[in-house]
Amino acid sequence: MRTQLYQIANNADATISTGRLWSLTVADYLVVDDFEDYNDYPPDEIFRTWTDGWGTQTNAALIAHDQTPWAETTIVHGGGQSMPYRYDNNLKYSEASRPLTYPRDWTEQGVGVLSLWFRGDPSNAAERMYVSVANSPAPAAVVYHDNHNAALIDTWTEWTIELKAFADQGVDLTTTLHTN
Repeated sequence: MRTQLYQIANNADATISTGRLWSLTVADYLVVDDFEDYNDYPPDEIFRTWTDGWGTQTNAALIAHDQTPWAETTIVHGGGQSMPYRYDNNLKYSEASRPLTYPRDWTEQGVGVLSLWFRGDPSNAAERMYVSVANSPAPAAVVYHDNHNAALIDTWTEWTIELKAFADQGVDLTTTLHTN
């Protein structure tokens, strides 16, 4: 969407003049998950939407704090809260997943990139980060972060993934149902 902004001035002689100030293009986007919508009350707790490894022997991911507030409210990026993600890959894997009900068509509005922000911790073990997207029951398409030490980066970092990377692995982006 292209937008043009104009400057309007009230002149000393009581006339009004306008002048083109700038134009900008705003990218179309879809919100996959708005972490601001989670709260500490059923059914809107973060752990009711995202499935982690709680209660399993093989998946060591935990995506909520041990007590309220469930979401992270101190270490945030551009909002009031974020999703805490703790992991321990010692003889395990760590994965959190979310079934999608909307948006299912990731090609709406001409969107071509998945953008997510993460913040690691230098005290973590260096583990590869990945995002997977699947159409049920087809196998998931997996894209790994280029930096093998991304989990150690202690500043908010944007990770952009071309949606074509998932489509090239067989995911139908018009009916996307699941993300990890």
